[in-house]
Amino acid sequence: MRVHPLALVFPLLFASGARADALDDIVKAEMKMRQIPGLSLAIIENGKIVRAQGYGVTEKGGKTPVGPHTLFQAGSVSKPVAALGALHLVEQGKLGLDEDVNPRLLTWKLPDSALTAEQKVTLRRLLSHNAGLTVHGFPGYASNAPLPTVVQVLNGEQPANTAPIRVDMVPGSKVRYSGGGYTVMQQTVADVSGQAYPDYMRDAVLTPLGMQESSYVQPPPAERARRNASGHLADRSLVAGRWHVYPEMAAAGLWTNASDLARFAISVQQSLAGTSNPVISAALTQQMLTPQIENAGLGVFLHGSGSAQRFSHGGRDDGFDTLLTAFSRTGQGAVIMINANDNSRMMDRLTAAIGRAYRWPDADYAVLRKHPAIKIDARALGRYTGRYELANNTIGTFDMQGGRLRSIYDGLPDETFVPVGAHRFQSTSRNCELAFAVDAQGEVTGVVVTTKDKASTAPRIGPLMHTLKARTDPKPARTRSVQALLADIARGGSALANSDFATPGIKSNFGTQAIGELANVKSLTFLHEQAVAGRAIERHGSKVDSVLAFHVSGIQPERTLLVYLTADSLFADFDLVDD
Repeated sequence: MRVHPLALVFPLLFASGARADALDDIVKAEMKMRQIPGLSLAIIENGKIVRAQGYGVTEKGGKTPVGPHTLFQAGSVSKPVAALGALHLVEQGKLGLDEDVNPRLLTWKLPDSALTAEQKVTLRRLLSHNAGLTVHGFPGYASNAPLPTVVQVLNGEQPANTAPIRVDMVPGSKVRYSGGGYTVMQQTVADVSGQAYPDYMRDAVLTPLGMQESSYVQPPPAERARRNASGHLADRSLVAGRWHVYPEMAAAGLWTNASDLARFAISVQQSLAGTSNPVISAALTQQMLTPQIENAGLGVFLHGSGSAQRFSHGGRDDGFDTLLTAFSRTGQGAVIMINANDNSRMMDRLTAAIGRAYRWPDADYAVLRKHPAIKIDARALGRYTGRYELANNTIGTFDMQGGRLRSIYDGLPDETFVPVGAHRFQSTSRNCELAFAVDAQGEVTGVVVTTKDKASTAPRIGPLMHTLKARTDPKPARTRSVQALLADIARGGSALANSDFATPGIKSNFGTQAIGELANVKSLTFLHEQAVAGRAIERHGSKVDSVLAFHVSGIQPERTLLVYLTADSLFADFDLVDD
């Protein structure tokens, strides 16, 4: 009898005969912490779906539960499935991987340029994001908005809301992610097959692979829409009209669920093994799972090698996030879909938990190192809270919640860290350690983050605003200068270029581009000044000496303004942050 994989990780739970599922507990805890309304999960083991489950509800505040058949938008995970459709035409001899696609395009032509004189836009390059094409992704269209045709999207013509899709660098020269390239591929497939794109994908890919609940039809017909989850943005507000519509179907338009995407992954695994795939051959699947340039395969991204090779893709449409990851040769993998945009590490934590439970052959899913936790009182714990510069212009936030140190992302708790030594903390969900630096006065000045034996230093920017008491503005004239400069940046005016208060770097990088969010700033209230000289914080080429914090009135939701000043008291940058 095969022992349940979770029993190997949680033996006491299974030995006790408890019915509670440890993986269920992890999923539910993560959803609660990140306020995720609903989630669709499928786990692949031995080339089969061994778990297909829904969690939560289809809409925040609603009562309709998410089930295995609830439909979500796949976002960019539409691309690997779409790639299989294009490769099916290659298998049939109707398209060539390395031929110029322009002669195959009938409805529309990609404008020629000097960049394509020698190197052409080919299907291989389109599928591996190195065809030199523009337009990274698509925001979609409100359900009641006018919809452009695909040709209008390709040309950037109204009512399209994105720029024209054009070649702006030599095809084949580098990887640059391009939803625009997949839209060119979509039109190519439609022209070559002679079918409307959703019909072709239904006949060539979805039906043969048993993905009966999936569809590229945009907008979704009423009979299917009844099974759709509603999308939620990063602040967990409902997407207006419940979801957006994507005529860019190959890039972002697939409605599906975790089980159907797992069937796609299994078909790729089976095809590579030569056992079964009605869409493409083992030889063509081998090409699909071979890095074409960097880690880009044909429609998927590749990680690891040998038995540990994984193919994966993430996806985001407004209100929906998806992650598909599967091993090429071991018959393992997972698909997670949520009806929210979440920028945290939640997806990574869930796949790591699944990988540890099912013994995935990759070091990323190694057993967690356990360190005995030590006790620390709330006052001592509070000194580590604050904002840290994890990378240039990338802020990380730590706060104290429930007696524990937690990272915060988009205003919600993300990762939990427990104290394991003097100024040292260990993540409860991955092998990651924090080692805080403390100066002679006992002030925390930074943190060293170590993951996979790789360490990086993050200087402390300053405290969280809710930990501070109100105080008098020591330099009201400086505050007025900050507000005046922000007002000009909001307008995109010329005062920034002529300002004696701004650094050359921010003048150069901001130019006269208007930043509309700042137009709503009515007044600034001084909160705090943090000295950071010597902490290696740099913005727009200038070293930062101090960070000012202000409460901002006029912006909703309310934010805190951080202003970065040099040793000469010049304005080097700003951030609007939560708290």
